[in-house]
This record gives sequence, C-alpha cells and structure tokens, in this order.
Amino acid sequence: MHELFINYRVMGAKSTAYTFEHALTERFGPDSVFLAGHQSIDLGANFATSLVTKVRRCSVLLALIGPDWLDAPDPRRRGRRALNNPEDWVRRELEEAFGCGVLVVPVLIERHTDQLDPRRLPKSISRLAECQFERFHERTRDTDLARLGDRLVQQVPELASLDGRPSARRGEPSVSEGPTMSNTGQSGGIGNLRGRVDTYVHEAHGPLHTGRGELFNGPQIKGNGTNYFARDNHGGIQQRFDSSSRDEEGER
Repeated sequence: MHELFINYRVMGAKSTAYTFEHALTERFGPDSVFLAGHQSIDLGANFATSLVTKVRRCSVLLALIGPDWLDAPDPRRRGRRALNNPEDWVRRELEEAFGCGVLVVPVLIERHTDQLDPRRLPKSISRLAECQFERFHERTRDTDLARLGDRLVQQVPELASLDGRPSARRGEPSVSEGPTMSNTGQSGGIGNLRGRVDTYVHEAHGPLHTGRGELFNGPQIKGNGTNYFARDNHGGIQQRFDSSSRDEEGER
C-alpha cells in the first residue's frame, strides 16, 4: 500500500514532485509513494476511481505548494482559478484526504512561497492553511527531504516500519539529529560542526603531519604518523613512529 501520496500541480511543481518521489521511494521503498502518472495506475483502470482510492488508503498526503499554486489558472475556463473548479484534481484530492482523516502536510516550495490564507481557499479545503507546514528549497534538497522523512517517521508508525535509511537500521542519529561539536573559546575557531569529524586544522602556520608518508621543508617525519604539529619550537621535538604498526583501515 502507498503510505505517501504526492499532491501537486503540474504548473510549477512537476519537477519537484518527481524529486520527492525519487527520494522518498529510496528511503521507504518502491511501493510506499504514489505520484499520479502514466505508470502509477494500472492499464484499463478507471483514472478517477483509482486516484480517490489511493488517497483514501494512504497515511500521509504531501501537498506541494509553489509560488503560483494559489492562483494557477483553470485550463478549462479562462479567467478562473483552477482551485475554484470543483473538478480540479488538486482540490479533489485534498477534499478526499480531509474527509478521510488522512494526515495532510503542506510543503511550501522555495522561500518566496507565502503561507496560505484560508480566506483565499475554497471552504472545503480552507483547513489546509491551518496545517503545520514544511519548507523545501532546491539548494538544500537533501537536508530538507531528510528532515521531512525524519518527522514523518516520528508521527506515522507505518512509515517507521518501512524506513530504509542506513543510519536508522543501525540506530544512529539522522541527518537532522547528528552529533554536534562546539568550540567557543578558540581564536579563529572552527565554530560548530555536525556529523563525523576526523581531523580539522585551521590556520596552520608551520609543518603539520596528520597521516602517512614523509614530511619535508621542516622537521623530517617518516613512517605512519598519527598527528604532528610544530610551531615556534625552540627546543626541538623528536617522535618515533612504529613502521610495523597495523593499518587502521585494514582492521575495519
């Protein structure tokens, strides 16, 4: 069963809809996301009946709302908004979702898309303006989609059981919940870092060695060095490296 139903208007959100389908399908599985298209409905099936049935059986309807969504023109009648047409499929899917108690999540696309005004929506879907929304920006697409998926997993048990994110299977923090490193007392400091941090060097003014190999133009280092720093050293530094030590990656 498709747990996620993507509601979108072709004008202004088609490419975003396919981005959502691809990312969410990768995370929750090929049968978890429904996006109306030529391959989403069986041959010979009634298109209208199939769409209504898909909405009724899903757990979450994601309403993708771009900057032109509210005033998109009705292709069937000039001068009329598409939303004012009772047969508009974007409107009909939303009405069906609200009528069946499906969780409806508005997703505002890009920064210049304003929050909806309930007074400008048909009465049957005016509550859409009161639903807690998410935002999506193309330049931060991976982070935004990961955050949306994380929040849905917390609210919808059916999605939690389908979550195929590798870190979820290992019990690790998600993208939005990763470990944080903070350094507040450092001159020219590194600020805040999230996620895995191995070696970070800021404003090195002298010889530096953080791995294998040899270092020249300074104190000479040979072998498999771990960390070597030399700055304003007046007394000399000597450090031996065991050339027979085991390769770290070979132990993994």
